[in-house]
Amino acid sequence: MNKCISGKGILLSLTFFALCSCARKGNLWIDGTVDKVVAGTVYLEKFENKLYLPVDSTKIKNGTFAFSTTAELPEIYRLRIGGTRSGFFMFLDKSPVTVKLVDGDNYRQSELTGSALQQEWLKYLEKGDDIQIDEYIREHPASLVAAYVLYRNYSYRLSPDEIRHNVAMLDSSLYRTQYVQALNELVVTLDNVAAGKPAPNFTLANVEGKEISLSQYLKKGYLLLDFWASWCGPCRAENPNVVKAFNKYRDKGFDIFAVSLDREQEAWTAAIAKDSLAWTHVSSLQSWNSAPVKLYGVRAIPCNYLIDKDGTIIAKNLFGDELDNKLAELLK
Repeated sequence: MNKCISGKGILLSLTFFALCSCARKGNLWIDGTVDKVVAGTVYLEKFENKLYLPVDSTKIKNGTFAFSTTAELPEIYRLRIGGTRSGFFMFLDKSPVTVKLVDGDNYRQSELTGSALQQEWLKYLEKGDDIQIDEYIREHPASLVAAYVLYRNYSYRLSPDEIRHNVAMLDSSLYRTQYVQALNELVVTLDNVAAGKPAPNFTLANVEGKEISLSQYLKKGYLLLDFWASWCGPCRAENPNVVKAFNKYRDKGFDIFAVSLDREQEAWTAAIAKDSLAWTHVSSLQSWNSAPVKLYGVRAIPCNYLIDKDGTIIAKNLFGDELDNKLAELLK
């Protein structure tokens, strides 16, 4: 049976609500439970340039946790239980949310309620590769999901003009987001490293810690500038093709200059040895924050640029037999 609340009851309810509201701080509110975990720490991390940066942390008490903090919204965040490397990926808007964290299987069984943006993201994932990015933006011009998808899933396979076209369809409310700003910078960069442009120089440390510049290897023959990482499965799968081309053409005027997006020296050097990559390697061990990554507009790896004898870029992303065929043509 429904019951009416007396004036005194209403006053008490309002007072309780006010006290609860005062206990909350900032604009980001998360209440959560952790499946089969009663104690530990949950970390809140913000997505930035394909990395996750720490924002806050809180203790798990009897299988529950809560965050009440000031953060940029709407935006992408991740929750991660201490001791795990992966986390639960979340699109958060300005509404309080409830999360059920399930560790294991990259948090795929975890659930979030309260964010309309997260629901839109899940609907996007259901459609998968059937989506045309320009059609999606046309249907969701003011959505952070649309800006993120263009930045994360399509920018590496679109031309500068195609990126400009899609950005122009986004609502102006998204122009200050990190995704649109990165895309606007990217089109300028891609124009600067297009075929026919001189390869920009940079300097990084090699495996022994010695500073080496790309310019030291230019104008001595054909050079493949190769971006990769030990943790990148497609890179490791492509390495045998690169090794084959290197061994076949190294004595005919071909060399390789490899830039690793690794963060750990040991993993980097172990992969070099295991894959028999007998050419020059450099890295800042800063992953996607490596300066050459931004200089060459690298949005996905493996990525490579073929540079001719004059130091001019002549081709990009030659994989499989494409590299061998191109070198056979050039080095007749």
